[in-house]
Amino acid sequence: MNMDSLSGKQVVIVGAARQGTALARYLVHQGARVVLNDRKPTAELKPALDSLSDIPETSLKWVLGSHPTEILDGVDLLCLSGGIPTSLPLVLEARRRGIPLSNDSQIFLDATPCKVIGITGSAGKTTTTTLVGRMAKAALGDDRVYVGGNIGNPLITMVDQIHADDLVVMELSSFQLEIMTRSTHIAAILNITPNHLDRHADFAEYQEIKARILDYQTGNGDSFSTCAVLNHEDPASWALKKRVRGQLFSFGIEEPPGDHPATYLRDEVIWLRRKTETMELLSCSMIGLRGEHNLRNVLAASVICVAAGLPLTAIRAGVVGFGGVSHRLELVRTWKGVCWYNDSIATAPERVLAAVKSFEEPMVLLVGGRDKNLPWGELASLICRRVDHLVIFGEGREKIRQALEKAVGNHRQSVQRPYTISECAGLYEAVQEAALVAEVGDVVVLSPGGTSFDEFRDFEDRGEAFRKWVMMLR
Repeated sequence: MNMDSLSGKQVVIVGAARQGTALARYLVHQGARVVLNDRKPTAELKPALDSLSDIPETSLKWVLGSHPTEILDGVDLLCLSGGIPTSLPLVLEARRRGIPLSNDSQIFLDATPCKVIGITGSAGKTTTTTLVGRMAKAALGDDRVYVGGNIGNPLITMVDQIHADDLVVMELSSFQLEIMTRSTHIAAILNITPNHLDRHADFAEYQEIKARILDYQTGNGDSFSTCAVLNHEDPASWALKKRVRGQLFSFGIEEPPGDHPATYLRDEVIWLRRKTETMELLSCSMIGLRGEHNLRNVLAASVICVAAGLPLTAIRAGVVGFGGVSHRLELVRTWKGVCWYNDSIATAPERVLAAVKSFEEPMVLLVGGRDKNLPWGELASLICRRVDHLVIFGEGREKIRQALEKAVGNHRQSVQRPYTISECAGLYEAVQEAALVAEVGDVVVLSPGGTSFDEFRDFEDRGEAFRKWVMMLR
């Protein structure tokens, strides 16, 4: 739907969290009549109701407690917040009626006048997006760079203040991309590994959804050129190079074949290959982040900014002094000679693998939460080789224990770890158990591998609880 034609249109928004409320305010401002729908009852949505209390009932109607199909009568557009599955009966009925789908990210892209960098992937999105934002601000200034999307405040709240010579850095999840039919000018796919298979049918569907960030890079109706950034060492990301419609850039530890622009590592230095020249970009000693996965995030952010035409000095400036993002291998506390790390963002086993590989110290690992129908075998095998004490907690602990028992059987001749395995109902008990077994020189790492929804609102809520309980240890 053309955003110029929103005035007088009837729009239903499903999901009254921050994306939904921000979009509702924007659409009302554009002259649309909005129905904001959420399955939660009124009592649980008081903050959302209060935040939009200044909008008259003639422009905004609330339908709460269920998703009745009657709200689709006469509707011109159905917008879904990120947590709303397309399998919802209301969405299926909208598709049957031919009602177009959209979300706040797509509407933002339709409305913004400037170049947009879009970043997606199974892991590393937020760290890379934050790094690119820092690099861009070093080049253009804080007031000309907008960072958001799947992180921070919804970008739709800022669209009216953005000018044509500004730059937007946008994190995009598979939940957002699933219904989008517009791409960003620079589209980066950091990696694609099994994730969210509790929502998507299989890995092939998940990969196809990630590829949508590339598929609509032509025909945006503006003068900005398009670029794609892929991980040349990630098979699923690199397999999409045949779908690139603009200029190809890539990143990885090793230098890739070909002559396209790329970043890579050699002799503890990140190098940039561009056209016929190769230049030293920055030393690894400048990077203040743990782990090879974070090195890859820096490689990705660097080549994304090269694709955006930002100066190399700004890329270096964005790296220096960056200590990471909350809930991502975040050092919480050193207590009695033990370092406690919060990696609550790790909601898939693949991310726990990266966390475990980031440490050489003896490790107490806390894993658990709600499983997303993902494989645990590879992680269980690494735990047998690397983790000293394992604490399993939450709803998915039986599946994790079974994977570990199988891995122990496969490593029967050589396995020496974990020395102890504990099972706890919840995270609080897991923290207490970790405090009992941790010794001087150990690291305790919360890197769950499962979602937080069995106990907490989201991974941030879980990470904050972990911080609090660790700080309470005496």
